[in-house]
Amino acid sequence: MTKKTRTFGTNFLKVKRQKAIRLPFYFVMALLCILGSPVLAKVPGSINSSAQLPVNSTTSVVVVTDPASLIEQGKILYDAGNFAEAIEVLQKAVQAYQQQGENLRLAATLSNLSLAYQQLGKWSQAQQAITQSLNLLKAQDKNPNLQILAQSLDIQGRLQLATGRPDAALTTWQQTEEIYQQIDNKNGVVRSLINQAQAWQAQGFYPRAIKTLDKLSRTLESQPDSIEKTVSLRSLGDALLVIGDLKRSHEILEKSLKIARNLQSNADIGASLFSLGNNALKQQDKLNAIAYYQQTVAASHSPLTKVQAQLNHLGLVIEGQQWGEVQTLLPSIQSQLDQLPLSRASIYARVNYAQSLSKVKIDYLQVSTKNFSSPLSTQNSAELLGRAIEESRSLGDKRAEAYAFKSLGSLYEQAKQWSEAQDITLQGLAIAQSSNAPEITYALEWQLGRLLWAKKDINGAIAAYDAAVDTLESLRRDLVVNNDVVNQDVQFNFRDSVEPVYRQSVELLLQSQQGKADEKILDKARQRIEALQLAELDDFFREACLQGQRIALDQVVERDNTSAAILYPIILPQELQVIVKIPNQPLQNYSTKISQTEVENLLVELRRNLVNPTATKTVETQSQKVYNWLLKPIESELQKSDVNTLVFVLDGSLRNIPMSALYDGKQYLVEKYAVALSVGLQLLDPKPLVEQKLVALTAGLTQPPPGFSKFAPLLGIKSEFDGINKAGVSTTSLLDGDFKKKNLESEISETSFNIVHLATHGQFSSRLEDTFILDFDGEINVKDFDTLFRTQSKSIVELLVLSACQTATGDNRAALGLAGAAVRAGARSTIASLWQIDDKSTAMFVSAFYQQLKSGKITKAEAVHRAQLKLLNHPNYKAPSFWSSYVLIGNWL
Repeated sequence: MTKKTRTFGTNFLKVKRQKAIRLPFYFVMALLCILGSPVLAKVPGSINSSAQLPVNSTTSVVVVTDPASLIEQGKILYDAGNFAEAIEVLQKAVQAYQQQGENLRLAATLSNLSLAYQQLGKWSQAQQAITQSLNLLKAQDKNPNLQILAQSLDIQGRLQLATGRPDAALTTWQQTEEIYQQIDNKNGVVRSLINQAQAWQAQGFYPRAIKTLDKLSRTLESQPDSIEKTVSLRSLGDALLVIGDLKRSHEILEKSLKIARNLQSNADIGASLFSLGNNALKQQDKLNAIAYYQQTVAASHSPLTKVQAQLNHLGLVIEGQQWGEVQTLLPSIQSQLDQLPLSRASIYARVNYAQSLSKVKIDYLQVSTKNFSSPLSTQNSAELLGRAIEESRSLGDKRAEAYAFKSLGSLYEQAKQWSEAQDITLQGLAIAQSSNAPEITYALEWQLGRLLWAKKDINGAIAAYDAAVDTLESLRRDLVVNNDVVNQDVQFNFRDSVEPVYRQSVELLLQSQQGKADEKILDKARQRIEALQLAELDDFFREACLQGQRIALDQVVERDNTSAAILYPIILPQELQVIVKIPNQPLQNYSTKISQTEVENLLVELRRNLVNPTATKTVETQSQKVYNWLLKPIESELQKSDVNTLVFVLDGSLRNIPMSALYDGKQYLVEKYAVALSVGLQLLDPKPLVEQKLVALTAGLTQPPPGFSKFAPLLGIKSEFDGINKAGVSTTSLLDGDFKKKNLESEISETSFNIVHLATHGQFSSRLEDTFILDFDGEINVKDFDTLFRTQSKSIVELLVLSACQTATGDNRAALGLAGAAVRAGARSTIASLWQIDDKSTAMFVSAFYQQLKSGKITKAEAVHRAQLKLLNHPNYKAPSFWSSYVLIGNWL
């Protein structure tokens, strides 16, 4: 270590666990997985290098002078994992071929020597060897040996990818593909395409990688099992995991594992098991994830794969506070780490290990030193990270160096050594910015903001948080410009690594007012919360989902609807803030000192009781608390301003609660106001529906499709549709067998419907794959809503009604799926149910809503309001479980 790096460890104080900084602790795809068994270049005239010769476990170098025999001996040693000995033998072969002037064989041997150097992390020697090889091959102007040239380029691509140059690796592997096509080497083409897909993934271009691998997998499907086939499928499964297609990812990874087992390839068995573990981890199936990681360690012969699996396993048992298992894993991981050759992968593994160690309380590590290797018993996390920084420098990998600096700075932060942490963080930030690594840059900017905040430098902290948010926004803009780009680090850890940046920034801004309302700061705070909600939807869909011309809500209430007020509740760690916009008044805010945990616990209880018709008294008690938080401080001003509509831009768990059910001690909110929800601070070209002829496409299922027996029949749909017709709405109906996605799409594209009313089961979830509606054939996923409801030739759908849908049971973020459905459909307004209610009350609500909408100049929000009041005033439907289920999202005019 350099002197500066050593200082990081020796000055480090006892690390305290800090809950607010939760770092990701598992390797999903940050480490690359090109063909597990690299293909050695064939040396012309030597023994066939693909021959499977027995390897003695006590193999020693045989003294031979024939270079062809040396090559074969080197291969045996290489295949046995004896890379250092293989290098000695190959160096002798190089000398022999140099003396004989056999340049073609010399070039092939040099490329294999480079490959052996790569396995030991000797990157400069590997680079020198492959450069010499390619120079010799390129000097053969008249009759270059294309097979050897392609193999040498293949090995160069591995070196480029391993040393953090995926763009260069991609170019190299595109060259190899062209050469293999030219000489009609089909296996070579397959390998090149797999490697190109890995290079695309390393740059964040997962959809492009998936497209390549999908095509390749179809090509290989009819071919016999091969290493190329199992690697292609595994790569495809890994890429699908990153973009969130977990079900298909699992299916493809299982196929990859089956082929690897048929081939008895331990390297590929281990790699597929590891990927399946990552898939289980992403699905929050921790028991299966641990089982897969344990199987990985047992099956794989790769030290890197073993340590990655053990690190993921360690992270899970630390999270579960299973300290006995932690004690068992630590010495094994340390031993594996010490054996890894230098590479970006080994550096990330070391950083990962240091992060995990910092989470382990010393009290739980009452283990004698004989159970640990010496380095573990004396080295703390800071020293491990100092070593990772030094290794990054020797490798020339700026991204890995910046990542290690970030982790080291966070350790000093946890120890409350603010100045040292700030110095280290600034060093990492400079490296990340110069390396065009925004996913690391924003994390360092966020870290700097926390440190400055801790040092009471409020202005500096705000500037740092602003920079972090700007960097995250630039990542989102990249999604808008090129939907091919998916940043895995940001996508995978949204709740831990993205959401807190926005929330802490808002908390800091509001604190900076020092008790005196500042309209500019309040406006900035609410815009930041909107940015968080948009980022959350982008994460949900794995792409930028909200674009187009939109009008600010303030402009709507000041110009078009002066009887509406907008409320922005914001859940912060220790308080609940509310920013309010009343027409023709400046922004104002108020707060309640209450912890986020207490807020969320009450909301969970309230949501559970709301669906129970017999729990009305409990609902009133609990919802009154929420009313007091959100509305009581402002209720008199609302009355003075003649406000009759409340528009909520809800945050977090509040989105699971219908605001109409809030209770002031005497009345429900619905008895005083019309209520609407907005996904953000802007509306898509807000136009009222009044004075338009109402033309509706209605579609529904009275019986669920095969395979969906958990959903009950909807026998009241015909009555529901009759109510729409009786209200005077012109309708076209698709019922049961006619209600298919293709028919729905065809009708919407051919006729100008301003209303689409779907009476069918559906589910809203925080998981994209679990958010859908049902048609006669099965599921229509929310991701398909954009093509289903948006047409090029016809006007936009004004109103989408989803009358029998519900949020997923037990999912406290399920309203995210509801917001996603509203945004994806592109309708100006969406009405949906948070839970399903009985057929008769549904038909009554729907009929009353359309009668009100058709009757005259009232807003959609007011029509919903009056329909809810009709149910509330009915003797059978007084309970909030009946009338509060429906929410209006988007344009309330």
